[in-house]
Amino acid sequence: MDKLDTMRAFLTVVQEGAFTKAADKLAVSPQLVSKYISALEQSLQTRLLQRTTRRLSLTQAGSDYYQRCVQIIADIDDMESRLTEHAQVVSGTLTISAPMSFGTLHLPHLLMSFQQLYPQIKLKITLTDIKVDIVDEGVDVAMRIGQLADSSYICKKVAPINIAIMASPDYLATRGLPKTPAELQHHHYLKYAYSDDAMLFSGFDNMRHTIDFNDNLIANNGELLVNTAILGGGIVIQPTFIAGKALAEGKLVRILQGYEPKPVGLYMVYANRQYLTPKVACFIEFVSQYYSTPPSWEQV
Repeated sequence: MDKLDTMRAFLTVVQEGAFTKAADKLAVSPQLVSKYISALEQSLQTRLLQRTTRRLSLTQAGSDYYQRCVQIIADIDDMESRLTEHAQVVSGTLTISAPMSFGTLHLPHLLMSFQQLYPQIKLKITLTDIKVDIVDEGVDVAMRIGQLADSSYICKKVAPINIAIMASPDYLATRGLPKTPAELQHHHYLKYAYSDDAMLFSGFDNMRHTIDFNDNLIANNGELLVNTAILGGGIVIQPTFIAGKALAEGKLVRILQGYEPKPVGLYMVYANRQYLTPKVACFIEFVSQYYSTPPSWEQV
């Protein structure tokens, strides 16, 4: 039997003065209370209660044990109460990992709005396009973009991410407008270093393996590639959350629209669904509501 259960039963019997009253208070049967006391006395190898048909009384050992039990149970109840109260207070440091370009372009307003609702939460943000292990790195929530592989972590999709094939009007005027993916081999391609080619060229069917791309610029930052494309440096394949403004302003135009990659998503990745701290649960819910309508970058 659980030692704490037997100790609580013993305290209640002493305080109520009878097994039946103790059983009523604990919402168990008198027989179970009797078993608890017997198990406790057996484990201690000493008698704690003198039982007669009329009354119960404590032995000397029982009196000493009762005093210690009162303090132990009070300490445990106080500790559990404090932990429960702490779990309900939305405060502390929330560590977030997010992609570099998404973070610089779209997180400032989101984070400011979140802290206005939860001013006691301190935010610690790490921007990286490398998928870190959130447990090893001490990350509470990772915001990730793509088609996420199965893992032991919880992944909650909060927004769509579309990817476009683009070039500047000046570049297309000089080099010509490609009408099929095969024609891309005659163009400058601005390649993202961490791209998943299987996903990026999913709209090309089986043509990907027959195209010899001229990767004249490879970089690990999507904003650099989009800005290079705006200047006429070549063709770029990037998410609309990076290129949306340039598309809206006509600095870039979509090409090969029938061959664009399949849409992916923005995901919240965290370690455990069952014991979420209030700060993590509040952030996940806030971001879900923040993107409950199609984000601005999807409206180009």
